[in-house]
Amino acid sequence: MKKLINKPEDVVREELEGMALAHPDLIRVHFDPNYIVRADAPVKGKVGVLSGGGSGHEPMHGGFVGIGMLDAACPGAVFTSPTPDQMLEATKAINGGAGVLHIVKNYTGDIMNFEMAADLARAEGIEVESVIIDDDVAVQDSLYTAGRRGVGSTVLAEKLCGAAAEQGRSLKEVADVCRKVKDWGRSMGMALTSCTVPHVGRPTFDLPEDEMEIGIGIHGEPGRTRMKLKPADEIVEMLMEPIIKDIPYKPGDEVLLFVNGMGGTPLIELYIVYRKAHQIATQHGLKVVRNLIGSYITSLEMAGTSITLLKMDEDMIKLWDAPVKTPGLRWGM
Repeated sequence: MKKLINKPEDVVREELEGMALAHPDLIRVHFDPNYIVRADAPVKGKVGVLSGGGSGHEPMHGGFVGIGMLDAACPGAVFTSPTPDQMLEATKAINGGAGVLHIVKNYTGDIMNFEMAADLARAEGIEVESVIIDDDVAVQDSLYTAGRRGVGSTVLAEKLCGAAAEQGRSLKEVADVCRKVKDWGRSMGMALTSCTVPHVGRPTFDLPEDEMEIGIGIHGEPGRTRMKLKPADEIVEMLMEPIIKDIPYKPGDEVLLFVNGMGGTPLIELYIVYRKAHQIATQHGLKVVRNLIGSYITSLEMAGTSITLLKMDEDMIKLWDAPVKTPGLRWGM
């Protein structure tokens, strides 16, 4: 195992220390329990937006804390859910009196711990709403979930809900934006290589040089099928067709097309993927009005990609275009 680390048990803490030193204008980092909050939190009268999950998916979630996106993020150990005490303390730290939205990926540990934290926060008088993102069309159940996994749509939900909260919308209104993303977004991913969790020290799964895994999860969970490596255009077809078939898109619908790298995929390859995905969307009568291309929800150093389609309406387009300033995503400021 070759990694730029010191001790495996220190990886998350040292990453957080580095983030705090790099972005003091945007974030504050709290330790024991670990959580990241925007530098000016809590913002009085504003809905707080919180998410979290295992580390190893950077920049999600901590890299999306800042103006116009998340107010806080809870990092767990690598590929491991954060704990209820992290979530509770982060919820309290961003409570500006208008309530807090929890954006939760559909993984059993995340759901259980966020539910516990929400109950504890409500007992302290904080209004909390939770929305579970479950956009992965590859599988119905996996090693980590009951039902579909939460993947790429999570990043889009964090941006759109963060913009809505920044505008001063109510907790219900911000949560309704999140539910729209949940209902209108679909994703599917694939892997060319496995990844190596630092404290394990070996690849999560064995994938021969001439094979690929279609429908992989962000923790290295198995997907739909393993097969011989194919050209990029054929791979994109295998990802796009299940996405488009799964949701009742109709010709003329406006969509956001998100092509994501899994951590070890160069941008040159992601643009090749985007080119074909855009072609397929257009052939189905969909109008790609916004896009996001890059490594935003990763799986350590895994080579591969995921594609997310999100149906957009006029309000969502305006929220997407709204200014954002975080370590991992910024425009308009």
